[in-house]
Amino acid sequence: MSGGQSLNRKKQTGQTRKLAIAPYLFILPNLLIFGVFIVIPSLLGLFYSFHVYDGLNPMKFNGLGNYIKIIGDKEFWTTIGRTGLYAAIVVPLIYAVALGIATLLAREIKMRGLFRAIFYWPTMISFIIVGLTWKWIFGDSFGILNHMLTLIGVEPVGFLTSPFWANAAVIIATVWSRAGFFMVIFIAGLQAIPTDYYEAARLDGATGIKVFRHITLPLLKPTSLLVFMLSLIDAFKAFPLMFALTGGGPGKETTYIVQYIYEIGFTKQELGLASAMSVMLFVIIGGFSALQFRMSKGGAV
Repeated sequence: MSGGQSLNRKKQTGQTRKLAIAPYLFILPNLLIFGVFIVIPSLLGLFYSFHVYDGLNPMKFNGLGNYIKIIGDKEFWTTIGRTGLYAAIVVPLIYAVALGIATLLAREIKMRGLFRAIFYWPTMISFIIVGLTWKWIFGDSFGILNHMLTLIGVEPVGFLTSPFWANAAVIIATVWSRAGFFMVIFIAGLQAIPTDYYEAARLDGATGIKVFRHITLPLLKPTSLLVFMLSLIDAFKAFPLMFALTGGGPGKETTYIVQYIYEIGFTKQELGLASAMSVMLFVIIGGFSALQFRMSKGGAV
């Protein structure tokens, strides 16, 4: 083998190695961010969950003590139940609103892009801003809504001081802020349905609700399952919006599980106990993800 051929082969081998490494270099920044901000804090949280730790004094190993304490903590389970009730109401509402808007905006109508942008716009605002915005609307003494009610001679309503209205305010703000995101997913699902099905249905005389019920809904099953699971997980992680809107009140009426963990960890300084609660919440959310993965056959449907 001549020296030139050997040099060319080495050059090709070097280029092949570079091409093999290139994909890993592209994902390296994301891996670093994921490792630093997700994996390492998660492992630290798991480590803390087996200790008594207030953030100031040295940690003391407590074994399963924190988990046993949680099992007997009635407030924890009450908060889990409250969060589950909130999810049971807000998830179907988000599903219905997002699907309704998507069905309207998937059609060829004037200024369709503008309407899509309007409905999507709330999803680009942080939950804190959404909460504060709705606080100015629902505020008891300074809210716009009560001001308008007063102008027409109606007594002001305790939107943020009544348990019922405070929960209603949280649900309205949540649906307003999240429906646009799931609308986009539904629009993608609707556009993926072949038009042949609709043309065949029209030839058979089916229109309106019948077409929606027998063609659109069945073919949207994978999208519906994804929306349902994502909104369910969102509901169990909810915290900033209600913290800004109601502060968890009145009393504990709008205090959901993440806010309860926050209060245990940073108000009562029981970081070990709060970490154990976070691990239990992770297991619950992981269960939802596993269920979604199983029901969607690993994303195959």
